[in-house]
Amino acid sequence: MHERFNAPLIGALAAIAPGRPLRTGLDRILQANKGALVVVGDGPSVLELCSGGFLIDAEFTPQRLSELSKLDGAIILAADASRIARANVHLMPNPSLPTSETGTRHRTAERVARAVDVPVVAVSEDMGVITLYCGEVKHPLSSISQLLGRANQALQTLERYRDRLSSVTSELSALEVEDLVTVRDVVSVLQRAEMVRRIAEEVQGYIVELGADGRLVHLQLEELMAGVEDDRHQIVRDYLPDGDAQGVSTFLGALSAAPDETLLDVKAVASLLRLLPRGLDADTGLQPRGYRLLARLPRLPESVAEKIVARYGTLQKLLAATVTDLDNVEGVSKATARTVKDGLARLAESSILDRYS
Repeated sequence: MHERFNAPLIGALAAIAPGRPLRTGLDRILQANKGALVVVGDGPSVLELCSGGFLIDAEFTPQRLSELSKLDGAIILAADASRIARANVHLMPNPSLPTSETGTRHRTAERVARAVDVPVVAVSEDMGVITLYCGEVKHPLSSISQLLGRANQALQTLERYRDRLSSVTSELSALEVEDLVTVRDVVSVLQRAEMVRRIAEEVQGYIVELGADGRLVHLQLEELMAGVEDDRHQIVRDYLPDGDAQGVSTFLGALSAAPDETLLDVKAVASLLRLLPRGLDADTGLQPRGYRLLARLPRLPESVAEKIVARYGTLQKLLAATVTDLDNVEGVSKATARTVKDGLARLAESSILDRYS
């Protein structure tokens, strides 16, 4: 996931997104020109840092949170923010923990988040800002208008990258049909698919932070990302030396974790894919197995596609097979064989026409 939106932060942002009761309570504190320190979690590790205060153990409501913020101490909530556990608590995290903050409330919030790894929210009375601390991450909450502006900008970038991905994917299809694919061609598609995925993850982070106001952004993201993940998966199955499920998952995980410098390096990505044995270069020819083109045929079960690929091994041999040949594959009926033959012929023709038109 994009480093700005790691998994723990996403979960914490979802709990305080617009439309959630906790966010309503925090907004009420701001509107009353008050400050607050709220810990979302009441486990033993949190209680060890608590001194004094009052045991509340009451159902959470935004109004109660706002009223309790008038007290000086911290407010301790249940991990799911469904109950208010304690109020007016003095928190005593390890003073040796590093912090970049200068204010007492925010310095305590950052140290508690680092000490016990639970979300901590600080509401600044002077600045009128809500800041979320989650582990090592400090995340000031932005206004809805600011978030929508960033999300829309990211969507525009995603749309441009998606168009380019569609272009190189279509070109790869034509090269596969003509048996002209090289390592560079495959890596180029995977690089752009991974860039698209990373931008989409950032947009997903904005959607979580927008909460109830992120519905339209979510619909746009779904439309732009339709088919991208399936295509990426099938390309890796086509070219990875051992294209089984575990091998595909391992490669995609390694690619997702790769830094930007590695992602932009053709040879580095090819090495992750194990397509560049010693002595070969990025212009070395490759032959796909045919998973991706078969996946584009309507109503062809994946189990049938796997049997066909297991029988022929490469797309070129599959394209050369006759209806009778396909009919002889176990589990493939004559009607399915004709569908596969005609479907692949149409895909081959349209791919070549798209490339040279």
